[in-house]
Amino acid sequence: MRGALLARRDEIAAARISGNDDSVRVFNFSAGPAQLPLPVLEQAASELTSWGGSGMSVLEVSHRGADFVACAADAEATLRRLLSIPKNYRVLFLQGGASAQFAGIPLNLTAPGDTVAYLNTGQWSAKAIKQAGAYELDVVVPADEAASSYTATPEPGSFTVPEGARYLHYTPNETIGGVEFDYVPDSGGVPLVADFSSTILSRPIDVSRYGLIYAGAQKNMGPSGLAVIIVREDLLGRARPVTPTVLDYQKMADADSMLNTPPTFAIYLLGLIGHWIEDDGGLEAMAERNRAKAELLYGFIDSSDFYANPVQKRSRSWMNVPFTLADPALDADFLAGAQAAGLTNLKGHRSVGGMRASIYNAMPIEGVRALIDYMTDFAARA
Repeated sequence: MRGALLARRDEIAAARISGNDDSVRVFNFSAGPAQLPLPVLEQAASELTSWGGSGMSVLEVSHRGADFVACAADAEATLRRLLSIPKNYRVLFLQGGASAQFAGIPLNLTAPGDTVAYLNTGQWSAKAIKQAGAYELDVVVPADEAASSYTATPEPGSFTVPEGARYLHYTPNETIGGVEFDYVPDSGGVPLVADFSSTILSRPIDVSRYGLIYAGAQKNMGPSGLAVIIVREDLLGRARPVTPTVLDYQKMADADSMLNTPPTFAIYLLGLIGHWIEDDGGLEAMAERNRAKAELLYGFIDSSDFYANPVQKRSRSWMNVPFTLADPALDADFLAGAQAAGLTNLKGHRSVGGMRASIYNAMPIEGVRALIDYMTDFAARA
């Protein structure tokens, strides 16, 4: 194990000294923008100067040209197949990432004075709650995990959604705290709205249980800047008159997400990633691999006296694994050594400290094993 680790360090060091470090791929544990599948990057690179024999890159073609319209339609069709999206749902490709939808959702689904409900399990749900408060709404928080320092999710059945609420919003996975719901909350019959930014395409989802799903692309779907909205048709056409056109779901649906210039390169990459997932066995196979990676890393942490994970076991994320060292004074040395070993972006979010390993779809199990090898070696030397 130590021999393999030292060999990898030597390979990376030699490449950097020789100036050939562009050929060495690191294991990138960033929470987002995240590591992308190498086959997808290689295909995009091969097509970058001449996409489809056009003599232009996909970055340069008109979004209204027949070729790109077909590209966007293929990306949507692939996403529909992967997620088994029912016919009565529209798929929108919008700009601004998921954060823009913190405003887009109340603007599209409420009127001033309405009641909305939010479950607070971390910093992303807290940001959504704060934004909703800007729109003259009665914002109710039936469950709030701030007291647990966002290390748990509410117990099933422990909260009640207010009668007459326009929707219940929750964040299935919180990237910062590494907290994940292991169940779909009971919305009490009101539309369930979910920020799936960090778990979409990591496993199957029953889309029919949701009124609206939204997700930023930069974890499992592509580069930053793109937000995918999956919305049930009966929730369209309700936008407030003041809603910006580019956030009006009905208007964007009517224009096939091309009311303005869409994030074309991100849509193109989304399509490639969708095909990569299909070729690799679909979401069922992806779920098996993601479960195996998470169980391997958590199992190592739990067996160690040197590392610890603060999250309630039932609520542990498959995608984002925070951990601490026995002595925080060693954090800087740990990160420097990891960087030298080709294990990057392991520093925890500034608000919680420690470490965080994000192991999205594109992270192979070999990356998790390499991390465990390094963690074992570091603990033995500390």
